[in-house]
Amino acid sequence: MAEEYPTSAKVYPTTELGKLSIIDMFAYFEKHGAMRVSDLHIKVGAPPTYRIDGSLVKLKGSTVTTQIAKQLIYPLLSEKNRYTFQNKNSVDCSYRYGSLQFRINVFRENDGMAAAIRALSLDIPKVEEIGFPNNVWEDIINRKHGLVLMTGITGAGKSTTIAALIGRISEKSACRIITVEDPIEYIFQQKYSLISQREVGRDVESFHDGLKEMMREDPDIIFVGEMRDPETIAMTLMAAETGHLVFSTLHTRDATGTVTRVLDYFEAGRQAEVRNQLSLGLAYIISQKLVPKKDGTGRIVAMEILNNNYACANLIRTGKIEQLYSQLQTKTQNRPDEKMITMESHLARLVKADKLDLLEAKKWANNLSSFIDAMKQV
Repeated sequence: MAEEYPTSAKVYPTTELGKLSIIDMFAYFEKHGAMRVSDLHIKVGAPPTYRIDGSLVKLKGSTVTTQIAKQLIYPLLSEKNRYTFQNKNSVDCSYRYGSLQFRINVFRENDGMAAAIRALSLDIPKVEEIGFPNNVWEDIINRKHGLVLMTGITGAGKSTTIAALIGRISEKSACRIITVEDPIEYIFQQKYSLISQREVGRDVESFHDGLKEMMREDPDIIFVGEMRDPETIAMTLMAAETGHLVFSTLHTRDATGTVTRVLDYFEAGRQAEVRNQLSLGLAYIISQKLVPKKDGTGRIVAMEILNNNYACANLIRTGKIEQLYSQLQTKTQNRPDEKMITMESHLARLVKADKLDLLEAKKWANNLSSFIDAMKQV
């Protein structure tokens, strides 16, 4: 089957570059870097399309036919993944090429087969290079327990930021780190820590099963790729409460929305219990966006950071979620129980530092009036 669909087969005709294979398309990522060229989309009825600095750019060539789609996508799938796709119409997997790891989702849609391919550098960036607005990352890597939630839309760099934090912990601490991912994205090197990475569908059936088994595997630090259901969220909170440092992700755009989303997973009768769990177990919520730089050389991180101090924990426990934003606005000093910032304040700082265009910043602000106020205060 693998020989029937070789990765080197030149099957896509372009107007300027001749025919390209899927490997040729991957080489473009490696040439320009995964921070600039983040994604490749293949779908029937359109040319292959890259996401470059956040914008979609189509290859100059023919539209993809059903046969071409199969010849480009199938070489990336194992026998098991092809079987899953054929029976469930969707499959997640990963593929290694050169200095990059690709996270792949293959799915069936109105026009036929399609694939969304995300590039991730195997070289995990240093945490200092991520773009934190303060040194809160130093507090995070020195924690022994609590839940650190990294949130943002797809493609916001959540996995990269968590990988940088875990990578630094691995360099400085002799601890046991276990991850459950779908699929595995960054490959961690065995440094001072002992790291095991498990992939959903290959090594474990689900995030919930992985977490359940993990409790018998003596972890110090846990990374749950995504909190997708109430059972996984409940076990993640329990792990954070019982003496583990836990990292996980959610697709939410800000800190207050993240708390609301977690609670919304549970029926009304359980929400008081979950609010109490969250108030005790939560350490930080970091909401992240990747915004195009002013000079056009790539994208830069903008963050909102909630540090779950006593005041925030009390607001969560009592259900006064809407008041959390005022904590983000005021608790900004360089003290362990503060170091908070709103997305609007960080965007304003980037504008003032001439790294971000004002009009671009306005597009990415969650609250325009708060951004205007932040611009006056910076």
